[in-house]
Amino acid sequence: MKIIALGKNYADHALEFDGTVERPAVPMIFMKPDSAILKNGKPFFLPDFLGRVDYEAEIVVRIGRLGKSIPERFAHRYCDGITVGIDFTARDWQRRLIAEGAPWEMSKGFDGAAVLGDFRPIEGIDLKNIPFRLDIDGTTVQSANSAQMIFGIEETIAYVSRYCTLRTGDLIFTGTPAGVGAVAIDNHLQGYLHDEKVLDFYVR
Repeated sequence: MKIIALGKNYADHALEFDGTVERPAVPMIFMKPDSAILKNGKPFFLPDFLGRVDYEAEIVVRIGRLGKSIPERFAHRYCDGITVGIDFTARDWQRRLIAEGAPWEMSKGFDGAAVLGDFRPIEGIDLKNIPFRLDIDGTTVQSANSAQMIFGIEETIAYVSRYCTLRTGDLIFTGTPAGVGAVAIDNHLQGYLHDEKVLDFYVR
């Protein structure tokens, strides 16, 4: 099982991250190891050696069947579940690596950096119109809709499958909107698809 993730897939987040305003020609893809997965509401233990760690709430899609070179018009057939997840990022580390021109996957691939909510069946869900949000300690900090993605879910599946065979159980983190920020010990994070809570955990 592999974890595929998109960077800067919402224009407002790209702007807040580094001032980018141009639409990229292709999706910005990176990967996380499966050891980064945190699920079932388990707490995220904030590493004390990473510096600032930011939350990034995202729609996460689970692949339900084997696929290679999938046409975009059929991509929805390869999903079997959807949820809200957190792409935790060691921001100080990431910025330093970027400045050095070095790969920065480790700043997003540490243990616990891929938090998963409870998956919901894909049936009846319009992948082009999925509202979601993240609340921290009862206050909404991120809110968006999949319609705002630069590269939509189906387009992303088709693109990735040209290069990497998608297998049952693979996960795609589809990018975060604006509003990212640092987490602190005892923060309570809750993620919602539409108005249904699918993600609920604490930072310890």
